[in-house]
Amino acid sequence: MRQTSFTLRCLLGTAIVLTGLSTQADSTLSFFITSAGPGDGANLGGLAGADAHCQKLAAVVDAGERTWRAYLSTSGGEVVNARDRIGAGPWINAAGVTVAADVAELHGDNGLSKEASITESGDVVNGRGDSPNKHDILTGTQLDGSAADQTCDNWTSNGDGSALVGHHDRTGGGANPTSWNSAHGTQGCSQSNLQGTGGDGLFYCFAAD
Repeated sequence: MRQTSFTLRCLLGTAIVLTGLSTQADSTLSFFITSAGPGDGANLGGLAGADAHCQKLAAVVDAGERTWRAYLSTSGGEVVNARDRIGAGPWINAAGVTVAADVAELHGDNGLSKEASITESGDVVNGRGDSPNKHDILTGTQLDGSAADQTCDNWTSNGDGSALVGHHDRTGGGANPTSWNSAHGTQGCSQSNLQGTGGDGLFYCFAAD
């Protein structure tokens, strides 16, 4: 009986320790690239739809208790700067690597790269030279994190228009080929348009809390 009681206490103690480790790991994740987009080109359902997609993907990896925001800007009558909606940082990827300590570092000398800009599950996203190339990441944002004019009708269009994208692998073509958030515009807003210029409708997600 004494041995059984001791064994039970040990097992319960192990369970508590493991639960604590799991909770700590889940709360660490605060940045990822979406493993997949909604599948309708740059029509993400606006900012609300994009945020909901981030939240859904985060929940799959037990990080859904945080408040997630898509790194996207809107223009026109409702100007929203991506840099103003993602919290204060720091931002840490699924491998436990800090990619930026705060908003200033994120838009300056950050740690973003192909190897660091991974999905919610920790997978590396295809870049230039991989097949298919998926390095174009939707942002609608200028280098400093402020809104650009190219937002595919504020993320509600899958037809005409253009979206400004960044290169998560920091290489390629465009006006700013090494920029993670503002490399060039797409040739259209449909899924095939995005894929034709080296993307797949993916975007960055940040924990804003």
